[in-house]
Parts: sequence; C-alpha cells; structure tokens
Amino acid sequence: MGRPNVDRVILIVMDSVGIGALPDADAYGDAGSDTLRNTAKAVGGLDIPFLGRLGLGNLAETFGEPLAGVPAVSAPLAAYGRMAERSAGKDTTTGHWEIAGIVLDRPFPVYPRGFPPEVIDAFEKAIGTKVLGNKPASGTEIIKELGEEHMKTGFPIVYTSADSVFQIAAHEDVIPVERLYEMCKVARSLLVGEHGVGRVIARPFVGTPGNFTRTERRKDFSIKPPRRTLLDHVKEAGMDVIGVGKIEDIFAFQGLTKSDHTGNNEDTMKAVTCFARERGRGLIFANCIDFDMLWGHRNDVRGYARALAELDRMMEDLAGVLHEGDVLVITADHGCDPTTPSTDHSREYVPLLVYGSAIRPGAFLGTRHTFADLGRTVADLLGVSAEGLAGDSFKAIATRD
Repeated sequence: MGRPNVDRVILIVMDSVGIGALPDADAYGDAGSDTLRNTAKAVGGLDIPFLGRLGLGNLAETFGEPLAGVPAVSAPLAAYGRMAERSAGKDTTTGHWEIAGIVLDRPFPVYPRGFPPEVIDAFEKAIGTKVLGNKPASGTEIIKELGEEHMKTGFPIVYTSADSVFQIAAHEDVIPVERLYEMCKVARSLLVGEHGVGRVIARPFVGTPGNFTRTERRKDFSIKPPRRTLLDHVKEAGMDVIGVGKIEDIFAFQGLTKSDHTGNNEDTMKAVTCFARERGRGLIFANCIDFDMLWGHRNDVRGYARALAELDRMMEDLAGVLHEGDVLVITADHGCDPTTPSTDHSREYVPLLVYGSAIRPGAFLGTRHTFADLGRTVADLLGVSAEGLAGDSFKAIATRD
C-alpha cells in the first residue's frame, strides 16, 4: 500500500446534486435530467464562486454545456471529474454504499402500488393499530391530505415513493417522536428478504390542518450493508470514522467511531468544520441533506439555487481550516432535478472535486465508471486495506507524487 499521502479525508456528499443524465436515465424516466445545469439556467446563473475556483465550471464544460454563472477557470484548485453510478437504482442508500465500495447486483424493492397485504397486515398487527395511506406520495402532500384524519384517529400515515422507502409520518402531538421511532424499528425488523427496502424513515410533523410542517427530527433506519465498506476498513486500521448528518442512518452505524446526527446543511457544515479544526487521522463523512429534502423533491428551483450558494460559502470556510495532511472531497449521490415535472430522484452523473495539499491542482479525473472508485481512492490515500471494495483508485492521477 505504501506510505499514505494524507492523514485525513473529509468527504462531503451534496445530497442530490447531479450533473447530467446517465446513459440509462431514460429507463428510469429521467431523460433530460441535469440538476446543476438546469437549476443554473432556470435562475440565470449560480452564485458559487468557491466551487467554481475548485473547477466545477471546468467539469461542466468538459462534459457538455457550461454551467450558467460558473465559468471554467484557467487554473482549477482541485482535481476534477465526474462519476457514474454502476448499481441499479437512484436512491440515497445505493449511492452512499457505492461510494463506500459496495456495488449492488440488484436494486432495492420499490412499491409503485403501495405495500402488499403481507407487509401492511404484519405491521399493523405488530404496532396494534391501523395505518392510513399506503401509497406512493410526496411527503408534504400526503400530510396535507391525511394529516387531519391522522389527528382524529391516531393512525400513522404510511407511504412510499419512487425510491425503496417505507415512510411513516406522524404528528408529534399525536404520536410522540420516540414512539414513532419505535414503529420504524418494528417496520425495519419486518422488511427483510424480498421486502428488504433500503430505508424506513420516520417523518414527524407539527402544525394544524392546512398548515402542517415537517420537522428536523426525521430519522432513517437503513438496512445494514451486506459486507464491509470503506468505513469498516478505516475503523479497523485504528483511525477515526466520523459520520455527520444522516451517515449513521445510511450505514446503520456500521463502521463509525463517532457520529453527529445534524438535521440541515448549516449544522452539518458547522459540525464538519469543528471536527476539521482538530487534527486527526481517518475519515469525516458528511451528508448535506437540504438540497434533496427541502428543495429537490418540492421542485423549488430558487430554493435549490440559494442552498448551493449558502453551501459554497460554508465550503470555503471549511477549506480555510484544513490542515496540511487533509484532503477535501466534494461529490453527490444521485440527482433530483427541481426543473422537471418529476419530484423523484434522477439517475445522473455526480460531480467529483478533490482538494488539498497532496492533490495536484487541475488534475483531470475523467468519468469514473463507478462511485466505488472514490472509496477505493480514499482507502489508497489513507494507506488502509481495500480488500473486497469495488472500484479502481485514481490516487496516481490525483496526487502530486
């Protein structure tokens, strides 16, 4: 493995920030999706100067149309490229697992007509109450539709989406959050085998009929990874593996030494920056959820653009506290184009920006044919075993040595 180039990798996943439809996107109903470019066009240009200096504009122009408001620069500060997802699917768990070295042979099950009786009947029996809903729906729309009935009956609202998710919505005054979490744990124990959905998600909300609002006490209960991931390898090497945001949920705590379950982009970046100020060895792995949760699924283009501008400023602040042995990686897990009629995730390439003292500025990383190339590279940079991880390392291309 050789001597590692770096002490620590800080890996930031901008949840849903894709950059162009994959060749098989039409099979997923996503032809023409291009989250970053379409958002930039819709708002007359993005205000993300730091990401631009890293090379995001260069990346966009290399692989198609320029990114409005983000021109290519003559000397990018980061190595740059894009990644294609090899696993079937376009959900959060699949994307993060592939980044961490697992390529799924088959997608998680989805339920376009709702969950079958054998699932719902077993769940109702286990929790001792009926449920409402049981259909694919937007989270904000289904609480608007069924929230009042839920408050009258006390029955939880169960719904799904185009992703492999079993979601349970409940008003915090009707079903306390801890009880909602217990219901999710029951569902998670039942949803195995052929019904092994990627995530069971608690969706608490507050408010009154006509004015319901989802809270940040959402919690994901993911299926456990089927084998060791990058996180396990780094942890087994005696290094820190710090999850920030919903990383602990996505990996069911597997491979983590510490976690901070932040609920929004600002708190996530504050936590990452705080961890980064302290010297350390290992991996800080963070998910910035707002793009997907607040703006993408609601087709709020201007909200999406504002969130990118806000993150750009926080990324620059983070870069300012990096130590000599740190490498910052910025990527995504799928798309969620807010300009298309669909409110679901989209099957897209994701950006790849790699920055730090060990990285060769402007190095072109090309199109990586699996997200797993990133996990393999992180293992290579840290000098830890990559046994069993999918993908090919691009360390030789990206580093100065």
